[in-house]
Amino acid sequence: MTGVAPATAPRDRDAPRVPVRGLTVLYDADCSLCAFLRDWLVRQSQLVPLEFVPAASEDARRRFPGLDHRATLDEITVVGDLGQVYLGAAAWIVTLWALREHRPLAHRLSTPAGARLARGAVLAAAKWRGAQWGAGRPNAGQWGGRAYRPGDGWAYDPRQGWTYTAPGCDSGACATR
Repeated sequence: MTGVAPATAPRDRDAPRVPVRGLTVLYDADCSLCAFLRDWLVRQSQLVPLEFVPAASEDARRRFPGLDHRATLDEITVVGDLGQVYLGAAAWIVTLWALREHRPLAHRLSTPAGARLARGAVLAAAKWRGAQWGAGRPNAGQWGGRAYRPGDGWAYDPRQGWTYTAPGCDSGACATR
């Protein structure tokens, strides 16, 4: 056939020489989407054990001192048992690869065309996540990756929306402006 490139076999990724025996998924424990996905992953049959650690937690900082822990709150991060670090779409793909029912999908997503699809899914999740964190705030929809934490003074009540209460200064050591 003219004009049709021959199919090529996938290249060897040297998996037998560098096996992955476990993955640690760092997830934002304050994000409802992240917690939902963690719960879904826990219920799946795993070919490679997945461990879940809240991103930027003391446990994560102790176990992975070389990571930018602030960045792990912005983008899904997965760490392999030999120190491999996967970010964003690659993290989603390796996590799916660890699951019995989803390994074939992970192989499809690891192709150039599949990687674009995986990246699009990660961007869609980030946009949804940003909209959730941004609801009722100035600049909603312009999420810069930073989430309000309980200590920041922001709280959401479904009946009242977002409210802000300045953190207390019981010790008297707070800066005043």
